[in-house]
Amino acid sequence: MILRPFALTDLPSFYGYASKHNIGPSAGWKPHQSIDESLEILKKFVNADNLWAITLKNGKLIGSIGLHDDNHRRNPKSRSLGYVLDDDYWGQGLVAEAARRVIIYAFDDLGIDIISATHYPFNERSKRVIEKCGFAYEATIKKATVRYDGLVLDDVVYRLDRDYFMAHRADYY
Repeated sequence: MILRPFALTDLPSFYGYASKHNIGPSAGWKPHQSIDESLEILKKFVNADNLWAITLKNGKLIGSIGLHDDNHRRNPKSRSLGYVLDDDYWGQGLVAEAARRVIIYAFDDLGIDIISATHYPFNERSKRVIEKCGFAYEATIKKATVRYDGLVLDDVVYRLDRDYFMAHRADYY
């Protein structure tokens, strides 16, 4: 598995997983309806900071991972970890591996103090990734998000702070 910047040549693979009906809704976004829709989003990804393509060693795009503004904190030294993976590769530990790399980068290179990660209550796969990476449960914010289809969902929020990371640093390598 390799993390790298997105490229426009990722479009076929990006559309391939982003159009699947069991991927986007679990993360809060509508499955892509056309390759043109995917292209517009991919253009934004190509120019985004702290957003990486998750690829196989052969270069095939299979997902994304990034550090985003933390909607639950106003601390400029906080970020939120987000990720998505093609369901053909679920259950192989790839997102947890990618997340550990991004966590190291966030604390060591960006000087972040705290990282949050959030999932919907029904997204057990995401919960397992978050817990595998050492995040601690913080709160369930009731009726926190209105999804693209109008469904109002709770946000289950976790945190990973610098002190915990430093005390468990070896676990991330």
